[in-house]
Amino acid sequence: MRWLDWITRCRETDRVMRLGKGLPMLPTPRGFSHIGLSVPDLDAAVKFYAEVMGFYTIMPPTLIEKDDSDIGVMCSDVFGPDWTRFRIAHMSTGDRIGIELFEFPDGYAPENNLDHRRHGIFHFCVQDPDVEGLTEKIVAAGGKQRMPVRMYYPDDKPYRMVYVEDPFGIVFEIYSHGYELTYSAGAYSD
Repeated sequence: MRWLDWITRCRETDRVMRLGKGLPMLPTPRGFSHIGLSVPDLDAAVKFYAEVMGFYTIMPPTLIEKDDSDIGVMCSDVFGPDWTRFRIAHMSTGDRIGIELFEFPDGYAPENNLDHRRHGIFHFCVQDPDVEGLTEKIVAAGGKQRMPVRMYYPDDKPYRMVYVEDPFGIVFEIYSHGYELTYSAGAYSD
């Protein structure tokens, strides 16, 4: 049986089973593809994310200019008619999540780089079992540690976390363990 046929059959079987039991059909969980980050210095950001975070470069820094090409038209759809050019690089994490780094000519830093009350994305998270060691590397490369490393479940699990900033003011979090393990009750204990 071909892979696509098998997936279709599983979804159909699941749908019939749920509908037969009167349960609503739930969507298949989607995978996370990538996140886009705006930085003031693309070359420095690529260096930081490669050397400190261990991400690898898929497409090195490239200039994109407004024109009638497919990418130019698509960028006009996204950024509106007033954009003129920008630089972009594509990187990837060890688990194949894409990191798009953008350098816009009129880019600016927000007044509050962790405006948690504003709707929208205010951080992302990476996972490393050596939270303290990665934090030290980030600080040594010009980033910041925003808080002490904390234990999530000090009496039950050895899970640690910390909020940091890259050298460009982008806030992110570091977890010692995976998301599902961290939040599932009783998933791990000493």
